[in-house]
Amino acid sequence: MAAEHTLEYGELSDVGRRRASNQDSKAVVEPWSRDQFRRHGWLFLVADGMGAHAAGATASSLAAERVPQEYVQRLVSCSPPLALQSSIERANATIYAQGSSADDLRGMGTTCTVLVVVARGALVGHVGDSRCYRIRRGRIEQLTRDHSLAWEVEAQGPPGMEEAIPKNIITRSMGPHPEVRVDVEGPLPVEEEDVFVLCSDGLSGQVADEEIGLLAGNLAPQEATAALVGLALVRGAPDNVTVIVARAGRKEVSQASPDDEPWPLTETRSEPAARRTLPWPWLVMAGVGFLTGLVSLSFTGLLRTEGESSAPDSLARAVALVSAIASLAAFVVGLAAAIFSALNKGAGGGAVLPLGQRLGEGPYRAYDCAVTEPLLEGIVASVETAADGLPDETRVRLLEAVAKARVAIRSRDFSAAITAAAAAIGGYRVAVEAARRDDATPA
Repeated sequence: MAAEHTLEYGELSDVGRRRASNQDSKAVVEPWSRDQFRRHGWLFLVADGMGAHAAGATASSLAAERVPQEYVQRLVSCSPPLALQSSIERANATIYAQGSSADDLRGMGTTCTVLVVVARGALVGHVGDSRCYRIRRGRIEQLTRDHSLAWEVEAQGPPGMEEAIPKNIITRSMGPHPEVRVDVEGPLPVEEEDVFVLCSDGLSGQVADEEIGLLAGNLAPQEATAALVGLALVRGAPDNVTVIVARAGRKEVSQASPDDEPWPLTETRSEPAARRTLPWPWLVMAGVGFLTGLVSLSFTGLLRTEGESSAPDSLARAVALVSAIASLAAFVVGLAAAIFSALNKGAGGGAVLPLGQRLGEGPYRAYDCAVTEPLLEGIVASVETAADGLPDETRVRLLEAVAKARVAIRSRDFSAAITAAAAAIGGYRVAVEAARRDDATPA
């Protein structure tokens, strides 16, 4: 990791317990200098592919390859939120084109959740039901909304209706169609020690949000990714599991200046945006309106001083008054337009995101993930149950780690309890990997 940065991250993907192949993909792009951080920021991506045979793996792999490439290229002419949206849209077009050109890839698709951390804050681009979370001071927030039938029914239908809906039916993905609608969230301010988690539904389907927040918020990123993937394995891992955990440091704290340009949200014109010219037409309109209004008012007699002669006749006064009103209206309109134009400089003729405003409606859900006895007990109990099916020697070691965690829980030494629980989870994951190697060994 470049010395100019203090962000730490861990990444891990696992095939799970029931799948023959891993159709998840992930990507991390580090800025190699402080200048690159200001230009590009960090990029983290998780994609969960869908499709028969190798189609899902192909779709997610294309997303993990194309989105970072397009994002960096698009930043030459686009703001970060526009570059993020455009990069996902262009990657979607690539996946659709390949899916349309080969029978074995036809209809392939993938989710895609991208986190970008730039100097102004964190941005999230999102399609599908993979997730991005933020953990801060004992609270976990889901920054993305699931594009799934269950989520839509929960949001719009009667309470409890979503329980009858399969969790794996998604309503939006990359690849099946030539165009895709992308959710963009942010920029969300980044504080020191903020933790971000990106994951496929192989994790969120087996591990509760509160448990994700507890482990990711209290372990180092690499340890947290191993513990989260391991806990999914403990609970059966019926799907591929992919996790990225990133913890922001002091140098990633959001920095904004009143002089920062608004972010254009549409394609910019070819003229250099750096040439900032005053809105002269509007200023001239305001000035002419103001002067004309003063002259017109003088003819109404309203500005007549004490020593002046009698006021003009009533018709002249009425005409002058109408002229004064029209002129002052022109002054107000011109001044307002000049101010608005100045505030939206650099927009390239399109919509902009002013400093201090953000896109999206997230966070969509939030839960308390502070360390509690019930939360820890739920984790170690899962390991205890899963250990029953392991060989005796391995089972004994896991049960010793579980017992050690419970002693720490009872004494309210939560730091030691989390460490012991993570060790127990790690022991189970090692056992699963050993069983895979044995199964793969020819008889």
